[in-house]
Amino acid sequence: MNRHLSPEKYDGWYRTARGTWIGAHESETLIRLGEIGVGRRVLDVGCGSGWFTRRFAATGASVTGLDNDAAMLDYARAQDASIPYISGDMLALPFPDKSFDVITAVTSLCFVPDEHCALAEIVRVARRRIVLGLLHRDSLLYLRKHGRGAYAGARWHTRTDVATLVAALPGVHHWKIETLLFWPGGPRPGRVLECLPGLKHFGGFMAVGIELSTSD
Repeated sequence: MNRHLSPEKYDGWYRTARGTWIGAHESETLIRLGEIGVGRRVLDVGCGSGWFTRRFAATGASVTGLDNDAAMLDYARAQDASIPYISGDMLALPFPDKSFDVITAVTSLCFVPDEHCALAEIVRVARRRIVLGLLHRDSLLYLRKHGRGAYAGARWHTRTDVATLVAALPGVHHWKIETLLFWPGGPRPGRVLECLPGLKHFGGFMAVGIELSTSD
């Protein structure tokens, strides 16, 4: 997440009508692609305020959040003390190989200086699946928001960019992309437009599910 936003503002946006709808749509898609649920050990890399971390934990999964921002971690711990939050760098994850069933990274790759190094670390620590939330370059959201506000300094990906990144990863058995949230405005028109199949390819949020060949 963009560090120009305080954790209070970030979480506060998800309590608005628009944020509630978008957050639910994003988290449900990520949970489905990652098969996150009871019995899964999950690491949420670049967890920020813990908003998505808490949604992953609500499935019954055992979830750990990791971030390098002390203020974000303090806020996240205050929201739910039952979730362990660890200070760490996603470019050098402080865990042994294959420590977690699922690794999630929700827009954190969009702001990390070296996404290739971060992905290599994520693959090293993951045992079953990796789920990424990325910003889609070929979208209305990009046209309206890139370089502005919370999106300042963000890296936006195309489908081709993602295919290139995944092709460089070792041990990938299968992967897929789903884009969602074509309309970055209010939830009412967004729900209608989301039902039109052609527009889904231009959604502003890109969810990437990666299944590793070591899964069982």
